[in-house]
Amino acid sequence: MTSESRKPDEPGRPGESGVQQSATGDRPLGIAYSPCPNDTFVFDALAHGRVPGAPALDVTFADIDITNGMAERGEFDVLKVSYAALPYVLDEYALLPCGGALGRGCGPLVLTRDEGTDVSGRTVAVPSEKSTAYLLFRLWAADTLPGGIGEIVVMPFHEIMPAVRDGKVDAGLVIHEARFTYRNYGLHKLADMGEHWERTTGLPIPLGAIIAKRSLGPKTLTLLADSVRASVRTAWDDPEATRPYVMEHAQEMDPAVADQHIGLYVNEFTADLGEDGYAAVRGLLTRAAAEGLVPPLGPDALRFP
Repeated sequence: MTSESRKPDEPGRPGESGVQQSATGDRPLGIAYSPCPNDTFVFDALAHGRVPGAPALDVTFADIDITNGMAERGEFDVLKVSYAALPYVLDEYALLPCGGALGRGCGPLVLTRDEGTDVSGRTVAVPSEKSTAYLLFRLWAADTLPGGIGEIVVMPFHEIMPAVRDGKVDAGLVIHEARFTYRNYGLHKLADMGEHWERTTGLPIPLGAIIAKRSLGPKTLTLLADSVRASVRTAWDDPEATRPYVMEHAQEMDPAVADQHIGLYVNEFTADLGEDGYAAVRGLLTRAAAEGLVPPLGPDALRFP
């Protein structure tokens, strides 16, 4: 995925840039999420004004490494961010109990060119050091690599698999649709961060979160959460209606891969985090804080609204 922000404001596409009347009577809410199929699937109905009574949105597309920075700078009302970013932004933003990406069997992978490579002390490419994938990787490494990790190289997501294939790095941490395509590069799965997380905690894997500014107030935050849930259910009821929006922004992704992507990352936790979802988020951030990877959360940091 590209790391550039993009606004869907082309002529003749009402609703994508907040031109519908806001139900709150205020300006449209500025929202940034990724062009990945799970996000466009989730927000299709809401972005196009097909959720009755919902707030109007002014949509910007940006990859999650970009939105994490946007959240730290307080640049948008609503954002899709890594769960790893929450400890840095929850003073200003509230975690919505819906719309994000958690699940089982959907964790990041560590890939190598040669099967069974020992990556202790080796160079590993990662898409971001402030991502949930990176936290899961560091927790896995702490448990399984006695020699520790070597040099970490941050590079754009789409460059990681070619870099591993070409021997520029010893291993790569990959996410999303790379689960389905890494064999096309002749690569091997060394480890599944999600499998390790689920085996050691029994909890789902927390990946991406939806956050909104606390200053919007409880009424608007509650309306927004209800609207996101309604958008998810609308997409489930009529998935074909989402396909134009999904494929327009999927950057030439094979439609079958886009469907796999949606099937993996849009699930019951997207509609509502629930007890297990919140336990997973607290568990990840508590363990990461114990390893010194993120600041500790306050006791009420995850409270909504």
